[in-house]
Amino acid sequence: MTVKVGVIGTSWWADAMYLPALVNSGAEVVALCGRNTDRLTQMADQWKIPGRYTDYTAMLDTAKLDAVIISATNDLHHPMTLAALERNLHVLCEKPLALNYAQAKEMAAVANAKGVKHLVPFTYRYMPVFHYLKELVDGDYLGTPYHLNLRYYASFGREGNYMWRFDSRYAGLGAVGDIGSHFLYLAQWYYGRIKSVCAQFGWFTQRPQPAPDGQPYTQTEDSGSILLEFANGATGVVTVTTMAYEPSHFGQSHHIELHGSGGTLYGVMDWDSLQQVRGARVGEKIHELPIPDHIWGGVRRDTLHNTYRDVYRTQDTMTRHWINGIVNNHFVRPDFDDGAYIQRLLDACARSQQERRWINVEDIT
Repeated sequence: MTVKVGVIGTSWWADAMYLPALVNSGAEVVALCGRNTDRLTQMADQWKIPGRYTDYTAMLDTAKLDAVIISATNDLHHPMTLAALERNLHVLCEKPLALNYAQAKEMAAVANAKGVKHLVPFTYRYMPVFHYLKELVDGDYLGTPYHLNLRYYASFGREGNYMWRFDSRYAGLGAVGDIGSHFLYLAQWYYGRIKSVCAQFGWFTQRPQPAPDGQPYTQTEDSGSILLEFANGATGVVTVTTMAYEPSHFGQSHHIELHGSGGTLYGVMDWDSLQQVRGARVGEKIHELPIPDHIWGGVRRDTLHNTYRDVYRTQDTMTRHWINGIVNNHFVRPDFDDGAYIQRLLDACARSQQERRWINVEDIT
């Protein structure tokens, strides 16, 4: 079976993440949709994609698709996904899944009712450092989990220019929704369900007004700190920022600290060459825990950027995992239920920031 795929979105992300992964994957990209006709033509020519559309409904109606990848601005995830599901297509939709939990919950419910394969690309679960930490946690390295501290430092917001990710009309939330969704996903992946949150957002730069389309807009946060209370009694902190000075190749770094009754784990990726896990069980000193070969798989280990490329382009993770799920009819994760749960956490964070108090996640409906 060859899965005929359409891709909505012509950003650098679609070009770097999705299209290379679909090569030799059991899929054939038969259609590409984008609003910028020059960019659309350039990408379609580069990847030899025959169908070229500027209207996604026209693509869904005429391209004879089995599946669609939605890599558009956040405000379009809900209508595009429902349109694809209405046509019984398998869907991979970018995170955050929607603008709010009500939309995300509807997307998950319809996808499940249709019986299609649906996936949300929380990318970092597939990277060796995070994957190995998960294996260690599941193997009881920590014992009873006590607390965690996850930090995502990025620098792409420092220049203060207009970006749609800081325009609430298109993004919903800013840094907390964009990069924070990744680490909220990791937090619950490691320690389980999150019971309540307390969030503080930050605005450290004033961006241009009005937007390039001439319209005023509400500027989203460029940073945030979130306290977490887990259902199992553990606590945590997630800190995300787009305003850190990070001189690495990719302008960001990631830091993971996990503590429990039986030990401690540290993970770091500096986005140059350091991909390291360290730890100690009670009674030991902190020492490096070399990432095993079965976690690395067949990816390059020299630079983090090469590892990142290989994980998503050559391994059966994320996009290729979704395609395999379609071909072989097996379950895929993270799915829309996972995406809706993270969206519920994001809504709780937004309410906490607005009301300046702890929010029970179950109060978000």
